[in-house]
Amino acid sequence: MSFICLILSGAALLINGLGLLGRLNVRDSGYFNLLVGTLQLVLAVLTAAGAGGDTAVLLGAAGIVLFGLTYLYVGLNSLLALGSSGLGWFCGLVAVLALFYAASNLQQDPLLGVLWLSWAALWSLFFLILALGRTGLTAFTGWATVLTSQLTTTVPALLGLSGAWPAGWGAAATAAAVTGALFIAARVLARQP
Repeated sequence: MSFICLILSGAALLINGLGLLGRLNVRDSGYFNLLVGTLQLVLAVLTAAGAGGDTAVLLGAAGIVLFGLTYLYVGLNSLLALGSSGLGWFCGLVAVLALFYAASNLQQDPLLGVLWLSWAALWSLFFLILALGRTGLTAFTGWATVLTSQLTTTVPALLGLSGAWPAGWGAAATAAAVTGALFIAARVLARQP
């Protein structure tokens, strides 16, 4: 189910990135985030319920919960105008936990470790904007989210679902290089008038 959740995350991150860039109505993205967040939380509960005490499966389900709660919180924040500070601090917590996930996956699945590092970077940007008010980073964060979302979620999900998950450090290094290049491209795009 984690691959299905990655596809859902790819869609939500794309929508949220476009929202940060002012290209989507706040209510549209709010309802979409509620839908994705709810689906992910249901899938995480189903995964955890079927884990049979397997801590690796439970750790994966907990990661899904972090994404699901983020999208649910974004949706509620958008629709109810809650103020972004609480959401921002939650994103800061997710960024720190993503570093743990990156470290715990790096040896066994280097690609997954790199993906968690990229998500830590994105959630750190959300933290800076929403909790600390660094609104000057909004365009950069929007472009970074749009550009990296599909590479770090949808593409790996489709590879995993087709049984073609790339293993080893070569795939991880390639993913890190491409993701880094996309963050640089986001910086360039954010400077465009």
